[in-house]
Amino acid sequence: MSTLPEPSVSSNPATGSPSLMARLGGLIGPDLGIVPVLIALVALVIYFEVRSSVFLSADNVTNLFIQAVIYIFLGMAEVWLLLLGEIDLSLGWVAGMSGSIAAIYTNVQYAWPWWAAFLAALAVCTAIGGLWGVIVVRLKLPSFIVTLAGSFIVEGILLYILDKVFEGGGAPVQEKVLSNLTQGNLTPTFTWIFVAAVVAAATGVTLARERARRRADLARTPTYRIVAKLTALTAFGVILAIVFNTNRGTFIPIEGMPFAVPLVVGVLVIYSFVLSRTKFGRYMYAIGGNAEAARRAGVPVNRYRIYAFMLGGFTAGIGGLFYVSRLGGYSSSSTDSTVVLYAVAAAVIGGTSLYGGRGKMTYPVVGGIILAVIINGLVLIQVSATMEFVVTGVVLLGAVTVDSLARRSQNLLK
Repeated sequence: MSTLPEPSVSSNPATGSPSLMARLGGLIGPDLGIVPVLIALVALVIYFEVRSSVFLSADNVTNLFIQAVIYIFLGMAEVWLLLLGEIDLSLGWVAGMSGSIAAIYTNVQYAWPWWAAFLAALAVCTAIGGLWGVIVVRLKLPSFIVTLAGSFIVEGILLYILDKVFEGGGAPVQEKVLSNLTQGNLTPTFTWIFVAAVVAAATGVTLARERARRRADLARTPTYRIVAKLTALTAFGVILAIVFNTNRGTFIPIEGMPFAVPLVVGVLVIYSFVLSRTKFGRYMYAIGGNAEAARRAGVPVNRYRIYAFMLGGFTAGIGGLFYVSRLGGYSSSSTDSTVVLYAVAAAVIGGTSLYGGRGKMTYPVVGGIILAVIINGLVLIQVSATMEFVVTGVVLLGAVTVDSLARRSQNLLK
């Protein structure tokens, strides 16, 4: 039986070692989706720093990460749906519902303990997502139409609550835990401890995974690729720790990593574990890749589609808690219709496929940061708000184009 020859760039004829092109290919890996996104992110950061000269200041970088939190959580929420080839256009308003419920019930008028208000907010958001899932599955309706209608319904209910029940005054954040989600900071010492713990955990997981692959006699990841990724992670963590620990206060010292960052990392770790290491995650990818094949293999497809909508609502609810914390309260004037579409934008810009079956929870983290960079940077260089939509739209279109081209090339190779 004849075999195809190896590509000429795979090794050096004189030494038999991998060539430079092969090493670069191994460093990037088989999934190129996030590479152009990271290049675009670096280019945007350089551009805004050159234009403003304050973009990379400690105060602005910290503010940028806090701004990105809502987009990251909305993107994570959308990933659960996009993995199955579904979509939820109501997540932005669902997040608003969560934030308003938390602010209202921790207010002095009701004085619920923060944990009870948080649970109530997340339960309502999960139920809303589950309702859309049941309608889509039972009535066999497109998720696009169901959640588009749902966005109007949730928006209307939310505005009614804020304008009628609470007489237009809205609900200011008066609970310390809710406020500290974005306003509180770790101490400089705990900032370094957290960064060291993340780097150590990432190193341990990577090495354990390589040992498992070796025991299973599977293809090993090139050592230089492991070293490069862990070195990049360490350098990024050290730089962030230095930036966060820089005094950002004017009258009193303000130092340390915002609480929002480790909380986002915590959710990211849990969700990534669920997707990559559990039966639930394997079923999600299987359904997104080929729903009919998954059904014939015994996977309860419709049940998992409902689970995805519920997880989307739950995750958007978490984002809503951070959103209302950053705003300092929630009222009818706080509503922003653009947040609804930023959920899709954060997921897709990061590299999640619109066609289902491909995506990771790290993708909306990158996508959310890019959205925050664009919005923050355009404000700093005093560009009109209309250009924010234009630039975001161009970036989103580019991300969708890359996704479509990558999918087309994969189909040609099959």
